[in-house]
Amino acid sequence: MSTTRRALISLAAAALALTAVSTQAADMTYTATLNGAAQLPEATASKAEGTLRLTVSADGRQIEYQLTVTKLSNASGADIHLGSAFANGPLVVKMFPKQGGAQKKGEFSGVLAEGTITAGDLTGPLAGGGLADFIDQLKQGNVYTNVHTNDGVDPPESGPGDYRLGEIRGQLK
Repeated sequence: MSTTRRALISLAAAALALTAVSTQAADMTYTATLNGAAQLPEATASKAEGTLRLTVSADGRQIEYQLTVTKLSNASGADIHLGSAFANGPLVVKMFPKQGGAQKKGEFSGVLAEGTITAGDLTGPLAGGGLADFIDQLKQGNVYTNVHTNDGVDPPESGPGDYRLGEIRGQLK
């Protein structure tokens, strides 16, 4: 085989390899801005706010998440649900507290929850399946998150810091 032919074959192989790399899927990021105005069945008067960032790996096998909040009192739970911006839906991922964890007492600002979601973390209607169904729901805009609070004193639903059904909410886009 001639040197020129070997060089052409090498160049063609390198170009093919570069094309394969450039056509690989990239990570996809979804975000939600959480506030009391978005909470259902009715808005809350909460001054708390938050941001959830989900980053789906290029291979679709895991999702990194980070939930940050400001001015949130007595955080007792943070979940991801299926549902439109206008309806409540089933819980599919529990972000906070993780098993064995405790709620945060008093006012808190900072990273409330972060970690990795895999198929094993799915619950409710997505339990036992892969992440593909969850990712499809994300792509359709049919996923939201909310943060619950509980001051530990009855009666419940007495005001900011005690919204057991959810104090702040945001739709992932």
